[in-house]
Amino acid sequence: MSKRKLTLLLMTLVGILLANWISSKAYHRFDLTQDKRYTLSEAAKNTLVTVDSPINIDVFLDGKLPSEFKRLQIETQQLLEEFAAHNPNVNYQFVNPLDEEIDKNALQQVMIQFGIKGANVQIQENGKTTNEIVYPWALAYFNDKTVAIPLLKNQLGATSEQRVNNSIQNLEYAFADGFGKLTQPKRRKVAVLKGNAELPDRYLADFITTLREYYFIGQFTLDSVAISPQRTLASLNDYDLVIAAQPEKPFSDEEKYVLDQFTMNGGSSLWLVDPTIQQLDTISGNTFVFPRDLGLNDFFFKYGVRINGNLVKDIYAAPITLASGDGNDSQYQPYPWLYHPLSASDNEHPIATNIETVKFEYASSIDTLPNPIKKTVLLSTSPISKIVGLPAQIDIDKEIPKNLKIINEGPNPEEFNAGEVPLAVLLEGEFTSVYANRIKPFNLRDNKDKSIPTKMVVISDGDVIKNQLDRGRPLELGFDKWTNSFYGNKEFLLNTVNYLLDDSGLINIRTKQIAIPFLDPQKTAQKRTQWQVVNLLLPLGLLAVFGIFFQWYRRKKYSR
Repeated sequence: MSKRKLTLLLMTLVGILLANWISSKAYHRFDLTQDKRYTLSEAAKNTLVTVDSPINIDVFLDGKLPSEFKRLQIETQQLLEEFAAHNPNVNYQFVNPLDEEIDKNALQQVMIQFGIKGANVQIQENGKTTNEIVYPWALAYFNDKTVAIPLLKNQLGATSEQRVNNSIQNLEYAFADGFGKLTQPKRRKVAVLKGNAELPDRYLADFITTLREYYFIGQFTLDSVAISPQRTLASLNDYDLVIAAQPEKPFSDEEKYVLDQFTMNGGSSLWLVDPTIQQLDTISGNTFVFPRDLGLNDFFFKYGVRINGNLVKDIYAAPITLASGDGNDSQYQPYPWLYHPLSASDNEHPIATNIETVKFEYASSIDTLPNPIKKTVLLSTSPISKIVGLPAQIDIDKEIPKNLKIINEGPNPEEFNAGEVPLAVLLEGEFTSVYANRIKPFNLRDNKDKSIPTKMVVISDGDVIKNQLDRGRPLELGFDKWTNSFYGNKEFLLNTVNYLLDDSGLINIRTKQIAIPFLDPQKTAQKRTQWQVVNLLLPLGLLAVFGIFFQWYRRKKYSR
């Protein structure tokens, strides 16, 4: 080999080694998608900052899957590749839970332990429809912790494509939220108010259990305000959020003053208030509804909202189930009940975006009032709604036929003309004290008339947070055992608390919009033969044209 060739070979080898070294140091992944679906947010990346040992993930999306779930599988894999590229300690594998080689009993025990349930989906193929069970879940393991991550979002009335599209939009938040549970210690503290006849623990059990995965939870009573208001406020200020779940006993000025100063010190709060009271007449069987005074009118008015003492009726409402017959012959039949509005937000706020409809029961309207506080209506009725003044009598024997007529024949536009009535409102900003320029119930050290920036959510129905019971045991919040329907109450409230307490911006990932194209199954079935012919004959035709041209070219070239 000549010296010149040897030099060229050595320079080539050095160049290759140098290029490899530079590429290893300057490694970068480029996201060329229009919606930046594969670009992780800083909040999502921060959940893995402190991870220096393996996070192992089992994704139960493998095996025979419908086409839309194949898309979910692909998007999940690509997202996990991004997490793994950001932190090499992220390891994942796709598992077929129906594989014969898997220990079915052990896997079933794990699924029961973490509440993993299969989804029954329809597969349309070659004009035939079959039902399959799919498990759109992932299990993430880190040190001695395990977290179940749901990958599928259900929405009432959504098609399979819409469900998967909504699920793909939620993937980054779902995994980032799961990683946060595994890797980040609890820091925030939530106080559940007691002492004003709030909901009993058994009706809050499911939601509080879920909150414990994120925060420290404690009960807090305001009974000691009269004896030691300063110490009561100091104890309350140890918490970051207070939840008032359907109080029935009025708040005193002393209690409101302490709660007001909690807000002035930057505390967040979630109020689920019923401004009405229902009384059943045992003789007539009718229900009478009256306004309820909880002593909070001036409290909320100063902050910029007013909960009205009325009821809202909505065409878009959940049914109630009534029994007919006696004993074992009883049959349960659902009937429309316009006093149970269903609310699905169309705004892009991270609390309410991409969630199932939220069920209210005997909700009231909320007015927003002009002041410097920023107000966002999170949930409202449909445009076809009606406000019922109080006191009111609800005769179920008259209401059911009337509701059936409205549903079948359509509502009277002159009657259902209230428009979109706010039912849940978010308040953000620097609050002015309710007791500014007023005589205060007692003196507090470091009294404040203006708060530091904080947040508050007001909901005009306490039943939103109330789970049903089955034989005395709490059911999952949002599940209606009478109609076997799931509503979005739990996700909505969890998003609300996370937003009120989130200082990492993780909840904002929920607003990420991703457009996923799907094939139209009807057009696919109709044009199946056409595209099969095109895919088969077009390549053969091109090959034949190329062969003819090649033969002509050879003859022309070599015939000279």
